[in-house]
Amino acid sequence: MRPSSCFFVMAHDVPTPIRVLQVTGALLFVISLATGGHAYFWRFDAVAPVGTSPWGPAAIDIALFSAFALHHSVLARTRLKQALHALVGIEVERAVYVIVASVLLLACTRLWVPLPGTWYALSGWAWWVGSAVQAAGVIVTLLAARTLSLKELMGLDPSRQVSPRDEAKPLETRGLYRLVRHPIYFGWLLLVGGAPLMTSTRLLFAVISVAYLVVAIPFEERSLVANFGSPYEAYRRQVRWRMLPGIY
Repeated sequence: MRPSSCFFVMAHDVPTPIRVLQVTGALLFVISLATGGHAYFWRFDAVAPVGTSPWGPAAIDIALFSAFALHHSVLARTRLKQALHALVGIEVERAVYVIVASVLLLACTRLWVPLPGTWYALSGWAWWVGSAVQAAGVIVTLLAARTLSLKELMGLDPSRQVSPRDEAKPLETRGLYRLVRHPIYFGWLLLVGGAPLMTSTRLLFAVISVAYLVVAIPFEERSLVANFGSPYEAYRRQVRWRMLPGIY
């Protein structure tokens, strides 16, 4: 097998300690996504006993998600990334970012405290409709994510983490990007909103995560404008909706 075909081989020589960090981050990335999916589809069926106060569990859950969201947002901003790149190098910065983000996501989904109550439980044809909406969310997410580098997301190809406009990746405007500017977020909305069984436990996670995306989009687009300039401005004028066609 040629070295370039190996998933864990970098495009350039990387010291062993850094490579260990990168592989550790990649493994945690996969584990955290699998754990998060299992939690939303199955563990969040859990309902706290009748009479349990929802305020304490809700406060814990909100704090857990806020820790993940704050890290994800603050360290994803271009200026801070550039400062960390200069301080420790892009390989270390990206690996540590992926490790911390994965650990926080694991903590969020594993420590999520059940709330009392169930909002609805679909059955019959309605159950199939809800499941179809969730399946559509998965498909939309996967189709939109095709433009992203999996190795980059996992921290195995940090050389793609560039910010100067002349080195930025081409602006994607095809396919689902003609419908909404952030189709991955649209897919997430379908995924969390289509649950056939909506317990309070699951609903809180869905509401918090969607609210986070709504708030984060303007900041993310500010970075996109900084990277792509007038082409992205033109794209925003062409595609009106950010996340949900006809609404937002």
